[in-house]
Amino acid sequence: MLFAALTHSVVIFGVTHMQKPRKKLIVVATAFSLHAYALQGLAEDQSQASKSVALDKLEVRGILPDRLDSVPGSYDLIDEKALMERRPFSIQEALNNVPGVNVVGENTFGLGVNIGIRGLNPRRTSRTLLMEDGMPIFLAPYGDPAAHYTTPLERVQRIEVVKGSGQILYGPQTVGGMINFVTRPVPTDGQVHGNVQATLGNHDFSSLYGTIGAGDERGGLMIDALHKKGDGIRKHHDFEIQEYTAKGQLNLSDRHTLIAKASYFREDSHVSETGLGLVEYNEDKYQAPTGKNDVFQHERTTFQLQHLFQVNEQVKLSTQAYYAKSQRASFRQINNPGENAGRSQLERCPAGIGGNGNPNLALADQCGGRWRPREFEYWGIEPRLDIQHSLFGIESNAVLGFRYHKEDIDRKQYRGDDARFQHLGFAQTTLPREDIKIEVEAKSYYAQNTFYVGDWTFTPGLRLEDIRIKTDVMRADGNPQNNPESKLTNNQTKLLPGLGLTWNGFEKTTLFAGVHKGFAPPRPDRDLFAENGANTAVVSKTKPEESINWELGLRSSFFKGVTFESTLFHTVFDDIVVAGPVQGTFINGGQSEQNGIEFGGRINFGQIYNTSHNFYIAGSYTNLFTAKFKKTNAAANIVDGDRLPYAPRHLASLSFGYEHPVGLDARIGVDYVSRQEEDVSFRAGRNSANVLRGVTGDIPSYALINATVNYRPVGSRMTYFASAYNLGDREYLASRVDGMVAGRQRQVFGGIRYDF
Repeated sequence: MLFAALTHSVVIFGVTHMQKPRKKLIVVATAFSLHAYALQGLAEDQSQASKSVALDKLEVRGILPDRLDSVPGSYDLIDEKALMERRPFSIQEALNNVPGVNVVGENTFGLGVNIGIRGLNPRRTSRTLLMEDGMPIFLAPYGDPAAHYTTPLERVQRIEVVKGSGQILYGPQTVGGMINFVTRPVPTDGQVHGNVQATLGNHDFSSLYGTIGAGDERGGLMIDALHKKGDGIRKHHDFEIQEYTAKGQLNLSDRHTLIAKASYFREDSHVSETGLGLVEYNEDKYQAPTGKNDVFQHERTTFQLQHLFQVNEQVKLSTQAYYAKSQRASFRQINNPGENAGRSQLERCPAGIGGNGNPNLALADQCGGRWRPREFEYWGIEPRLDIQHSLFGIESNAVLGFRYHKEDIDRKQYRGDDARFQHLGFAQTTLPREDIKIEVEAKSYYAQNTFYVGDWTFTPGLRLEDIRIKTDVMRADGNPQNNPESKLTNNQTKLLPGLGLTWNGFEKTTLFAGVHKGFAPPRPDRDLFAENGANTAVVSKTKPEESINWELGLRSSFFKGVTFESTLFHTVFDDIVVAGPVQGTFINGGQSEQNGIEFGGRINFGQIYNTSHNFYIAGSYTNLFTAKFKKTNAAANIVDGDRLPYAPRHLASLSFGYEHPVGLDARIGVDYVSRQEEDVSFRAGRNSANVLRGVTGDIPSYALINATVNYRPVGSRMTYFASAYNLGDREYLASRVDGMVAGRQRQVFGGIRYDF
């Protein structure tokens, strides 16, 4: 009854934190809650015969199947041991050793992370599906797939990265890859488990994390709490985050399990969303001229409920319901950096101190700016059937599923010259300059079957995405950029096939090949482009992005102490979306192509030589030898053969480590990123104005040294650790998306963790 009560309370928690609760969500959540009570009563009377089904079949797993040798594509699994070994400072460092993954480090702590896979633009990770325990974690997976949040690594048990045809079971983004953060399970061994971790570092960084959980064969409860703060890359870029999570499990019987999770996250940052002009960057690349006034606030509440039903030894039905609400608001005083001969200028100032465009940044406290409060709310329900069968006498595993997903998005923008506009409460007493409301309804159907034929597996699959998008754009009367109300609909129905195969004819070795059709829906905010000063809205719909993704690879642990994987990939886009000629707009860039090869592996000399002193070498390398546009598109400033933006030809990571039997391990490594090119919209002629603004020009290559030391004495529950990233304090340019942004300086931190 303990967990049944928890389920009920979590449902109440999820509903009471909605300002405008959705009726359908309440019905779904209530139904699940009542279902828990009903099934518990059923479980108490269930016959002993049903107990022949092993409980471990109901263990919650990630997106990878139990039989990894049958995965029809490339994947990477970063387990808890690897996370402890590397002690990543943020998600950027956690993924640096994954082949094909480029993380643009324009943010110190992984807030607003930018992840690109195999040459795709990493801006806000919009083309890489991010999930936590199988639940999407974007602001809005269809309407605004921006990653302003990633699961804190303290809660993560492992990270799964999938880039092959196995993506068709998930969505909507399947053009590049997907990353799933698997959180720690609730303990059910009759013991109390948990840990407390304290960390301190330079740049005023501190972190305190704690988790405690207990349970038995009937289920259990686990609670996590996290608080982090510190200074960012640039001056006046301090931040503070806190997160609280409750996760519970109830084993109603040997066949029925309920898992519920609720979380609350809050971020308060002084982060400028614009970079620097060329002159400013050369003077002091870590300055933020209006950083003390610029603000980014993010509040996020989520709820996830899963019911696992082992129908029999061959059939399992899993049903997931989820809800997320995010409120993010940003304030900034500079819109376009470097517009004043390479220096930034204030955008909104009273006429009495110089008017709009006043270049004197010292007067920022007397000026206004623009607030952009946005609210995102989405929920969904997804039943999935996993079936082991022998159709036509062939051993097979089938997956059938359906997902209903709903989103409501409210995007506003306020602008004003008055210094009181630095407070959101005052700004909201005025008419919004822009008010955009977006509704998304998406239905997804998928089916996949893996046939096991001797040493071969064949995995055909199919996914259908049916999307209905409605966008209403309203602007305040009397605004200098007045436009009439514009209503826009964009409906898409896409069939996405995939096929993969593996061959396991050699011991501990898998050859794999696959092809699938990728899809990324058009974001509604890309569907409207209003010309400055126009009296009518000029509507320009972007098409959805579609791709054909091919893979051929090998993974093996045949040789003792050696594991490695190599993948050759080929991706062709029909309508890749790029930044438009006007800031904040997007346009279809036409056809593009990405070809490359990835390597990843590890050598453990301790295993090879049968010694407890283990020296190891781990690394990855990606050669993206083709990443180009295939057709000239004058409207998008694209020339046939131009390289894709933020698509480095070479990515490499190499680590040397040593593990001592007394509980000491140490590692030193280097991460390398080759030259990258800026967004195509700024390349035309690379004119002097854009050079001064900092948005035009190459992003030079860089290499960063990192190191980690861990010590946990044998038999002790205490772990002492220290890590350093960018150990050589290398100064480098990370991005030109909104002006020049420097990468993080040397970051050193150390801490203590106690496990119980």
